[in-house]
Order: sequence, then structure tokens, then C-alpha cells
Amino acid sequence: MAEVCWPDGVPAVMPAEDRAEITELFARYAWGLDLADEEQVLDTFAEDGEFDHLWQGKAQGREAIRAHLRGLWYDRQHWWFGRQHLFNHFIMDPRPEGARVRCFFQIIQFNADYGSNFIFGIGTRDDRLVRRNGRWKFHRLFVNAWTKADQVPWKGERTMAPRPVNAPPPVDCRPFSVQSQDPW
Repeated sequence: MAEVCWPDGVPAVMPAEDRAEITELFARYAWGLDLADEEQVLDTFAEDGEFDHLWQGKAQGREAIRAHLRGLWYDRQHWWFGRQHLFNHFIMDPRPEGARVRCFFQIIQFNADYGSNFIFGIGTRDDRLVRRNGRWKFHRLFVNAWTKADQVPWKGERTMAPRPVNAPPPVDCRPFSVQSQDPW
């Protein structure tokens, strides 16, 4: 059952206490997600919450989200192990239904095979939060990973030339001893 988020009316600016709690929600989500703590991350979602993730699509409800998370953690564990999701530059807008929260994210990762660290990805988030039992929860979590230029939500005019498209022919995979017999 939906809870009234703003019993005294929707504020014009997100109150400081709510900002702090929402920032904590993002931290709990990251700790659960990045360390495969299933209950920790699931506790950040409303029962009817939705997880919309680039690689897997949408999952609605805790059991569907659980299945998606297990897929991330265990189907390609070498992709996931050692990640840290970082969230910053929050824009928090109070809405009658709850809160719309936008932010930037970066994913840094430890590569267990090479013992090195790298930036895995960057992008933006556009989430909808609701209050359940007095606590903020994700109702709709939307990940917009920047994998192509059209994924960057650039508001200005795009004046840069597109990247040249070069479609080289497939490389010659014959043994070098055979290739060496080719005519000049």
C-alpha cells in the first residue's frame, strides 16, 4: 500500500533530512550490489519496485530483481567481482508520489586476474523513490550507461562530427606459411 510521502504538502526543495536518508539509500544499495549482499540490496527496493538495467532489461518485484542480481553476480562473476558503484551530483525533486532522483555514476573495478584497477563505466541514473514504512525505497531504478554518444543526455547543440565508420575486411587467418605463398 502506498504511503503518503508528504503529509504537510509537497515541499519546493528536498528537505535536508530526506536528502540525507536518500543519500544513505544509495550507499546501502551500492554496498549490497557491489559485495553480493542480496538482502542488503533488496531492502533498498519497494516490494513492487522495478530494476531497469542496461544489460538485463526490466525486473519488477523482489523475486525478479533477486534473479537479475544473481545473474549479474554469478553468470559473469569476472565482470562483477571487485566493483564499486559511485554516485554523485544528486538532483532530488520532491513529487506528490515520492521523489525523483537523478545523479551521475561511475563504476570502478578491481581486476582479480591482473591485480589492477580500471574504470568500467559511467552514466546517469533517473530513479523514482517512494516512502514505505517511513523509509525511502527505490520504486523505479533506471540505469543509463553511456555506451554510445546518443546515450549522453547532452542538452546543447551537437556540433562534433560523428566518428568515421571504417569497416575493414576480415583479417587473413590462414597460417603464415600459407600466406607467404601468395603472389606479390
